[in-house]
Amino acid sequence: MTKNRKPVVITTVYEGHAPRRPAASGRSARVALTGLLFATAASLFSVPHLAQAQSGDATVLDAREALRKKDRNRLAADRAAANTANHPLAMWVEYWELNNRLGEASQSELDAFASRWNGTYVEDRLRNDWLLELGRRRDWVNFAAEFPRFRMNDDREVTCYALLVDHLAGKDVKQQAMAAWLAQRDADDGCALMASTLYEAKQFSPGNAWRKARFAIDANRPRAARQAALLINPAAGAAVSDLSDSTARYLAKTASAANRTSAELTTLALIRLAGNDPDAAAQQLNDRWDRALPADLSAWAWAMVAKQSAMKLQAEAPDRFQQAALRGAKAGAEPDWPDDTLAWKVRAALRADNGRARWQQVVQAVNAMSPGEQKDSAWVYWKARAMQAMAKDSQDGETMRGLGQELLSGIAGQLSFYGALAAESLGQPIALPPRPAPLSPAEIEAAAQHPGLKRALLLITIGLRGEGVREWNYSLRDMSDRQLLAAAQLACNREVWDRCINTSDRTRDEVDLEQRYPMPFRKDVTARAREIGLDPAYVYGLIRQESRFIMDARSSVGASGLMQLMPATAKWTAKKIGVPYTADLITDRDTNLRLGTGYLKLVLDDFSGSQALAAAAYNAGPGRPRKWRDGPLLEPAIWAENIPFAETRDYVKKVLSNGTYYAALLNGQPPSLKARLGRPIGPVDPNVPLPVPDLP
Repeated sequence: MTKNRKPVVITTVYEGHAPRRPAASGRSARVALTGLLFATAASLFSVPHLAQAQSGDATVLDAREALRKKDRNRLAADRAAANTANHPLAMWVEYWELNNRLGEASQSELDAFASRWNGTYVEDRLRNDWLLELGRRRDWVNFAAEFPRFRMNDDREVTCYALLVDHLAGKDVKQQAMAAWLAQRDADDGCALMASTLYEAKQFSPGNAWRKARFAIDANRPRAARQAALLINPAAGAAVSDLSDSTARYLAKTASAANRTSAELTTLALIRLAGNDPDAAAQQLNDRWDRALPADLSAWAWAMVAKQSAMKLQAEAPDRFQQAALRGAKAGAEPDWPDDTLAWKVRAALRADNGRARWQQVVQAVNAMSPGEQKDSAWVYWKARAMQAMAKDSQDGETMRGLGQELLSGIAGQLSFYGALAAESLGQPIALPPRPAPLSPAEIEAAAQHPGLKRALLLITIGLRGEGVREWNYSLRDMSDRQLLAAAQLACNREVWDRCINTSDRTRDEVDLEQRYPMPFRKDVTARAREIGLDPAYVYGLIRQESRFIMDARSSVGASGLMQLMPATAKWTAKKIGVPYTADLITDRDTNLRLGTGYLKLVLDDFSGSQALAAAAYNAGPGRPRKWRDGPLLEPAIWAENIPFAETRDYVKKVLSNGTYYAALLNGQPPSLKARLGRPIGPVDPNVPLPVPDLP
């Protein structure tokens, strides 16, 4: 990751569950304790309870540090101290202590822990860890007894172990097992054992193993590909290692299509080559392998070349996808490519033919996706647009237009990028949901007294944000819309803005727009934005995506503060706009806001006012969107959908849709996302100098 790419801290770092074995992560979750958050916690508890919590907080923090260092003695002492003090986070200290020695633990110890902390997040978190341990021990009796109690049930390796246990019990799990195996990201023990067992039982075939290997090579996971090939035989596994390490040499000296195994390995090498150089892989196919390989494997190789070409925004991508389709038709097989490949087929088709688009390819690609992926609002929208475009030249044009309208209507009510675009495509104003009825005192009190939410806020207060977020998210399970609104309001009132937003985002029928799009520091943000000629709604949309309004947020690459500024960018901007600055001011709210908006204004001016281009530049650095705009003149939504980096693509769409809804709240007028997207995006005029040539 380059220094200019800034992960979206709050939505990507803090939204999952803990690593399976926290002790193995080697990272402390401790972050700075702020006076604001500490004061926030004081209102959650009675004075005696708070005093007790304060007196034991050092013990909890010490235990977390001891876990990082795998210090058994400190953990045991901290566990005793936390329990003696009856600290409200004592369960976490117990969890860390037991997890640290899980490899030696017994089922009776786990049963005692579960009984003591029944129904809590840490009970289920430890059960997840224990199920993995039981799987590694091959203790299927205890695994079978424990698995039905696993409430989160969100660990793919545990799922693979569970499917294996069901298979050993005589159940038919082939379809579920295949789906879990193909979705496996890394070469873990559980999915590998499940796959090898089903392969030996002839539930999985050699064809399944090679398909898994192709998925893994395409995802740049050679270890998982080797694991799949080992099911065939050791030589195949060794060959996958060779072609992964030295792809060009393998293709030059070893590759062949003499038999199915050789052809499969050659296809893997071509997919691997395409990941680095799609033109070189296309040349290899044209010179030899398109004719030598079986048609189904040639189709796969062309599809992966096309995907990589599309990710590089090459004009050849649609033709290469077409070649893949022709080879697949010759083989008499429907495409079995990953959804991600089909998504890039859609994107390439939208850019095709100098921006005129190949709408039939769009429909073909969407129809080939898995049923779940087809429901994604992006593909619903583009399929609808394709059907409307194709209707012009169709004998059954009215029917096609009607189907397109129906698809758009199905997503037009969603509070999202494509939901807003669908509404405007139908000629409707973007509908804003009615505000829910006010929360009752009983609903507010229930949220305030919820044990899990209280623990979560205390964890966040003492600096254990990661643990607090996981405890919070677990507590939201099975909550109704009204309960979610009350929990969100609790977080809003405590100014824990990321929990406020993300909790409110979960409601389905009752939507509180002001909760989902809060405006902390409104006076300062709007005044600063208007002072330098920025749209306050755009600024709020960007901050919501960057930091969720957490002032001391810090990304893995060092971006800091409300507007997630990189240190070098902050220093450059301060000099550019004449603001006194030292490095310690980067998380100061006023300084961060002044520098962030100043930089955003410079970026926006550099990209002639295009909010889409400026958002991409803010996230990925200005050099990349300058390259991404080369090629045909595109409507901004097509340009945004074709951003090669998934993080930046998602970021741009969310910043713009955020800004749309903030505009509605700030201005009280029907918003327009299409107006915010602005003019078509294409190459910059080479005769016009860049407004800010040294923009970092």
